[in-house]
Amino acid sequence: MLLQYAVHDDIKNQKCDCVILGLFDQQKSVRAIDYLPETARQYLNSKLAYGDIQGRLEQTLLLHEAPGLNADRLLVIGCGSEERFDMKAWRKAMASAIAALKGTGVRRVLNLLPLTQVVNAPAKSGLAALVQEAIINTEYQLYRFSACKSSVDPEDDKKTALREMTFFIPEDEERVNIHQALERGESVAEGINWARELANLPGNRCTPSYLADQAQQLAQEHSDLLHCDVLEEDQMEELGMGALLSVSRGSREPAKLIVFEYRGGHSEQKPVVLVGKGLTFDAGGISLKPAAKMDEMKYDMCGGAAVLGVIKALSLMKLPLHVVAIVPSSENLPDGAANKPGDIVTSMSGKTIEILNTDAEGRLILCDALTYSQRYDAEITIDMATLTGACVVALGHEASGLFSNDDELSDAILAAGDRSGDRLWRLPLWEEYQPSLKSSFADMANVGDRSAGSITAACFLSRFVPAGRKWAHLDIAGSAYSGGAKKGATGRPVAMLMDYLCAMAHKNESR
Repeated sequence: MLLQYAVHDDIKNQKCDCVILGLFDQQKSVRAIDYLPETARQYLNSKLAYGDIQGRLEQTLLLHEAPGLNADRLLVIGCGSEERFDMKAWRKAMASAIAALKGTGVRRVLNLLPLTQVVNAPAKSGLAALVQEAIINTEYQLYRFSACKSSVDPEDDKKTALREMTFFIPEDEERVNIHQALERGESVAEGINWARELANLPGNRCTPSYLADQAQQLAQEHSDLLHCDVLEEDQMEELGMGALLSVSRGSREPAKLIVFEYRGGHSEQKPVVLVGKGLTFDAGGISLKPAAKMDEMKYDMCGGAAVLGVIKALSLMKLPLHVVAIVPSSENLPDGAANKPGDIVTSMSGKTIEILNTDAEGRLILCDALTYSQRYDAEITIDMATLTGACVVALGHEASGLFSNDDELSDAILAAGDRSGDRLWRLPLWEEYQPSLKSSFADMANVGDRSAGSITAACFLSRFVPAGRKWAHLDIAGSAYSGGAKKGATGRPVAMLMDYLCAMAHKNESR
């Protein structure tokens, strides 16, 4: 964790560098202001009279030496319209607070923003949910990748000087929920930022072997709940994973199949299976990608990184669930032994696949992982992958694509996405799309024509899910990382999956 988090019920005597509170538009006060000492309220009102802040969303005003506070600064954050101040707006307000503090040298803050009433927040857990979101948001905003830098710029270090955040929670609020929110917020934030760290590493460092080593190290750290096996290429050969191994043939790096089993639930509990694509670098193979932006193909393992992030968060949170996580990991490079367009491979399921495009390799490693997962009597299977550029064209970078054979599962995932701010959009998985994968020489082709590319990719994967198994596929090609000047992994969909799993754990406990 970048920060330490705590709860306190006394504003006046809480020593800090800065107090943060919100203000609605037209300078409508929020609940937090009522808790300020009288002298601090008078000071704040006198400064607001100048009109330097109207309360528009993401506006900020940094004040100094407010009387009655044991702090050097008072940061006022614009929250916009009270009637439209929902969780999306709250996250923006929180992010603007962290941005305003960067470069100031502030180390300790007292955060009153969770007291700002959010539209449609749950009555009993609303405050706790905001505390949890504040931690996730803060850690996200302050994260920076420095693993490959020889030294840290002192100016960059000053920008992340923040070290402690204390939440002011009045005495009459439920403390059990708040302390649980602290723990959950820290766990999810660690999972997200670990997923980002793994994905941001370059392909020459984050190889399939490195990813496997990281997985085994995590299992050792949480050996009471977590077990990890790593299958080598000879073991995969014995299992008949011809699709997965065909992808790794063009690389000097051996493929790995990483298998976690998290045992936090009852022994008879059916597991949730998570499968994440772990392509640590994708040059496209013989169907070589264009040179421009090929460096971003180190992010083709974001699905696998997200799975590792979820497992880490689960282990820290100790949710009472049974979860199996599988990460097929490889590189996809051109070589004399690499897949060629027109090659036919046999998957672990026994189905044959004609490879028309070697750059459609993610589905080849995922299909064998999905078949392998059938040895677990899973209640639900969810796979995630930076699978298709077509999904980016369809949905941009705001939403992940969701495909599912079960409406109830789909609705639960969509709801978790809405709650966590890690949103998805459901796309069809109709039978009419399946003929696009027809092959004259094998059971199926690995690609269809240019139309509906993300849908036909999901159709391909659906052929490796047994009848009756609840399954969802998440195409995170547009949401898992950002390009350009803001290049970097986002850690999605860790937040959504953790929200979904927390809801499942709560539901199980209520039975």
